[in-house]
This record gives sequence, structure tokens and C-alpha cells, in this order.
Amino acid sequence: MRSLRLFFTSLMALVALACAGWGLAAQGGRWSVRLDILTHFAPMLLALSLLPAIYGLLFERRGARWLLASLSGVAIAASALLIAPEYLRPASSPAPEGAPGQIKLIQFNAWERNDRPGESIQWLKAQNPDILVVEEASLIAPALKRAFRGYHVSCGDCSVIILSKARPVTRDVPVPPSADELPPPIAGATFRDNHGEFSVFGTHYAWPIYGGWQQAQGRLIAGLLNRFPKERLILVGDFNSTPWSFSRRREDTMFGLERRTRALFSWPAERGPAGMGLPFALLPIDHVYAGPGWRTVRAERGPRLGSDHYPVIVTLAPSS
Repeated sequence: MRSLRLFFTSLMALVALACAGWGLAAQGGRWSVRLDILTHFAPMLLALSLLPAIYGLLFERRGARWLLASLSGVAIAASALLIAPEYLRPASSPAPEGAPGQIKLIQFNAWERNDRPGESIQWLKAQNPDILVVEEASLIAPALKRAFRGYHVSCGDCSVIILSKARPVTRDVPVPPSADELPPPIAGATFRDNHGEFSVFGTHYAWPIYGGWQQAQGRLIAGLLNRFPKERLILVGDFNSTPWSFSRRREDTMFGLERRTRALFSWPAERGPAGMGLPFALLPIDHVYAGPGWRTVRAERGPRLGSDHYPVIVTLAPSS
């Protein structure tokens, strides 16, 4: 019995040490692109960090209990330092439900291996969005354009497309090519309403494991946004980046827009890693940004639709 307890005590101590090491190393993401990859798993790290403390409280004597609690405390603090800024960052005041001039925008990574595209399109159509931005749209695009007949299509043959009720003033605004940096897929359109013109961009970043690629794409997007008035600018997409990462925080500042999705977990939906089904999403990687000329009525997540991403629905109203 004593040897079994020693085994579990040692195991929990190793878990706490590993979590503390991970969390402290992730703080290096402030300076290192590679270490910044560790930040994306902060919520899972926090949950795992709690286990040694709970085990010690329930099953250990005072000495081992304090050891596990101390090690867990370091791991919990390191994880919380990554997560807390997302929940503490200031947000603009929301618009009331009945605010005039609202637009309903849906952002959705349709996934190239979506096994229920018909269900996805049916749900999207039923939402009656004013603007729909779809990433990984190649497979679903023909049926999507048939279902949304009457909508205007921007960048219709791209991997990111925009469908809108209103006719764009201009559309398909590209990111200028760079000799050193590969731009992400992007579609853009500018619209005019009673308050003037506003531009909408949709994009899809690379995974963070490709060292520095995401950051380069972020710089290109920031450069593109700087060519347009920020007051009513909207940027949406699958950024493959969580809000606890230092790269995402830097881009929040670079873009000069407010991210209206706060810790909205959107991946995975249908399948988790290695094809395993999961009852909940692990990472918030789909985001919606908007300039100060918009107030948020609501930001929410849609249902599972055969994609590995949940759709994100954001309703905006013009600021007074």
C-alpha cells in the first residue's frame, strides 16, 4: 500500500513539475516564436495543473500535501498568467438588441473534409446572414453559391469567399505579393450603407507550428488594413491562433481593431486530434475584429455542421 501511494505521489509531483515547466517556458513566447506555440494549450495546462493539488488534498498527509500544492500553485499561476488577460481586457459597451442598422455576420471554416456539406449550407441559409465569410470553401463553394442565389459573391473562386446581401462597391482586394513572405488566403469587399462605406476582409492563417509563418502573415494583414479607414473596418477568419498567445495579443494591437470574440472556443467541432470525437471545443481560433464605428449586439457560436470548426455569429450595430 505504501509503495502504491509513493508511486502516485511521485506521479503527481512529476505532473506538477511538467506543467510548471511548460507554463514558465510558455512565458518565453513574448520573445520566441517557437515558445509561443506552448501558449495555445494554456486552458488544458491549467486543468492538468489542478490534478496534483486535488490529489494531495484528498489522499496525502501534510508534508506531501504541501509539496504537491506548492508545485501545482506554480503551474496554476503560470497558466493563469496566460489566460487572464483575455478575460480582463477592456471591451466597448454593447449595443442593445433593438439597435438600428444591425448586420449579422457569420464566419465559418467549412473544412475541405466536411462530410455533411448539405447540412452546413442548410443551417447557414436558415440564419439569413447579411454577410457570410467562408474559409476552406473550395469543396462547398458551388453548392453554397446555388443556395445563396441572390447574394453577391466576392472572390468566388478563392479558398476564402464572401457572400453578401448588399452589392459591394469594390471586391476581391488582394494582399500585395511579397518576395519574402507568403500572404494568407484573403477575400475583401467594401460596402456602402446609410452611415457610409465599410470594408470586410476574411482570411485563413497557417498553423503556428510553421515557425514565424503566422507572424509574417499577421504583418501582411496589418499592412493591408492600414490602407483602409479603421472606423468601420471588419476582419474575420480562422487565425489558427488562440487569444492566450503573445502573437495574437501583438496583432490585436497591430490591427487597431477590437476583437469582438472573447475566448469563444471554436475547434475542434466534429473531430478532435487523431480523429477522436470530443464533447467540447479545446481552442478559440476563429475571431472577429471590428473598428470603433461598430458596437457588438452579440457574439456567439453555432452548432456542429460537419466541419472541424464551429461557425461564429457576430451581430454588429453602427455606433452613435
